Amino acid sequence: MTSPADPHDAAGTAAEPGLKLLAVTACPTGIAHTYMAAEKLSQAAEALGHAMKVETQGSIGTENVLSDNDVREADGIIIAADKDVDQSRFVGKKVLAIGVAEGIHHPEQLIERVRSAPVLGGDGSGSGGAAAQPSGGSGGESKGRGVTYKALMNGVSYMIPFVVVGGLLIAISLAIGGDPQADGGLVIPDGSFWKHVNDIGVIGFTLMVPILSGYIAYAIGDRPALVPGMIGGWIANTGALYDSKSGAGFIGAIVTGFLAGYLVLWIKKVKVPKFARPIMPIIVIPIVATTALGMFFIYVIGKPISWVFEHLTSWLGGLTGTSAALLGIILGLMIAFDMGGPVNKTAFLFGAGLVSKNPEIMGMCAAAIPVPPLGQGLATLIRRKLFDEQERETGLAALFMGFFGITEGAIPFAAARPARVIPANMLGGAAAGAVAGLAAVSDNVPHGGPIVAVLGAVGGVPMFFLAIVIGTVVTALATVTFMTLGKGGSKAREAAGGAAASVSSAASSATSASLLEPALAGAGIAAAGASAGASAGPSTTAPAAVSVRKTPDAAPGAGGSGGGEGDGSHEVLSGYLTGQTVKEQLASADKEAAIREMAQLLAGTGKVSDVDELVRVALAREAQGTTGLGEEIAIPHAKTDAVTAPVVGFARSAEGIEWGALDGTKARLVFMISVPEAAAGDEHLRILALLSRKLMDTGFRERLLSAPDSAAILRVLGEIK
Repeated sequence: MTSPADPHDAAGTAAEPGLKLLAVTACPTGIAHTYMAAEKLSQAAEALGHAMKVETQGSIGTENVLSDNDVREADGIIIAADKDVDQSRFVGKKVLAIGVAEGIHHPEQLIERVRSAPVLGGDGSGSGGAAAQPSGGSGGESKGRGVTYKALMNGVSYMIPFVVVGGLLIAISLAIGGDPQADGGLVIPDGSFWKHVNDIGVIGFTLMVPILSGYIAYAIGDRPALVPGMIGGWIANTGALYDSKSGAGFIGAIVTGFLAGYLVLWIKKVKVPKFARPIMPIIVIPIVATTALGMFFIYVIGKPISWVFEHLTSWLGGLTGTSAALLGIILGLMIAFDMGGPVNKTAFLFGAGLVSKNPEIMGMCAAAIPVPPLGQGLATLIRRKLFDEQERETGLAALFMGFFGITEGAIPFAAARPARVIPANMLGGAAAGAVAGLAAVSDNVPHGGPIVAVLGAVGGVPMFFLAIVIGTVVTALATVTFMTLGKGGSKAREAAGGAAASVSSAASSATSASLLEPALAGAGIAAAGASAGASAGPSTTAPAAVSVRKTPDAAPGAGGSGGGEGDGSHEVLSGYLTGQTVKEQLASADKEAAIREMAQLLAGTGKVSDVDELVRVALAREAQGTTGLGEEIAIPHAKTDAVTAPVVGFARSAEGIEWGALDGTKARLVFMISVPEAAAGDEHLRILALLSRKLMDTGFRERLLSAPDSAAILRVLGEIK
């Protein structure tokens, strides 16, 4: 056997058979692409004369686990994954880590590349000088949308629960436990139950900034970057450490997250003696990176932040005698810019300091404070299809937080797509501040939002509410407009100012692969009962198989070309796909029309309560990234309560439909998967995994394309076992 530490002769790799190779495939939710990559790699290895064992880390658990003996005897290991895979068991072996889509689209190339891959060292780096890229981390190939975007989204996804929990606990504690004061404010008595609830909420808000920073760093530099990222975020949010009255907020956290991640990557490239490698990721790298980043922020970045804070305050003081509308615009812009950061805090503290002397200035701030969360929440309501489910839920929480004057409720939206959300917030904040300034609205307490008017702290209440409404509407409409101009609000195009513009086509393949997973993951529920209704096409007896069954009580249908056996009673994939949901040829020529045609096909089962909503959700998924897998396959999908039970449809297109697949092929085989929001269970996940594997079989696809009628199509689909 060839030693894994000895590189093969590049000239002879193509002809030399008999290698023992291992692979691990995984994707964020572990359904379709985990198994597609496994099947493709296995087929390629067999064709090239190599032995390969593939471990799949899917939603149904880890299968075909690699043993210690497997690893000991392996000549090379391919990790095709878009999530974290523990590589420590592969130390001393040649390891090639790439995105899962690479395993689907270029398996032969990967088998050749692993022969010259670097040997994985104890610190996770290759001995040849090139680091084995973390499967969940930094490799450009594995980043379908670019390192910058995926790292930012990783941080935001972990931050959102802290924003929501912290904000809602603070708001609820004020609403229920706050005692109204003579000046219109709210004070929660010390030692009371609601004071403790408020304190817990404050902790959540305090943690959200280091969490954002830490998980941005983690996505770039893997586990060694988590500690420096979190501590760096805490430092960024603690202005007292660098003589500033305000911390740098979430913008500072984004900066420290990326600095920590890339600093750790750079340290990993430093060659160290072999005996020191085991302690590098757990001791040396975190300590060095944390210390360096902390000192850099305190002495280099923190000082300018303090200087800006002080000079902004002086500058605002010089504007007090100018136009009220101009001052309102400036304060509104500042309040909405960084939502708790130094610019926001400068404006707020400026207004709060003049409450007793000039409450009109605090009135301008109070009107602008709730606009970002209210505007973003309203945007999720008026154009739901531009936002994913998590964002729509966050939008509802933002509306609640906005009512209580918690500007930070808009931070998840701003962190996810800063180039669109921050300008929209600022436009709305400026509008609210200007209206409040012109109307001489006053606020006698250092707080903002509708709650202060409800409690009687505001003078000029009608104009105060009008200012908030105008600002909220401006922000919502601006957000929707900016997102629409950005091609349907696809977050994949945000990437913090286009930093991912040079991502390779191999990395881009991961985009379509990873974007399919969230809806498919939600499709896991127990097998649905047999459906009765009108048939959409003919059927016949399918071969006996676990995944095909016949339902005796299904009613004959009136549609299609057959009767009798064409009643749609045959069920494939445990009943999720039947004769009713098979169409021999789509009439549609474009993707949107095809999705609507497929939705109407599924509606014939009686499991679709709202066809338009099903279409809308499916198109919203397409706006995030194509569901065209390549190989002439498309799997549009929707997770929505517009369906009452899971249902799968299949149709063919003779000419093919342009679906945006990265391999350039038009979709001729279209599966549409629709599941309710509350879907859960393993059986459906397992069947989807089988479908994903089978679709990688060229012969299977050819048989589907050449099947003469619906009955023949069902017989071919019955091969899925």
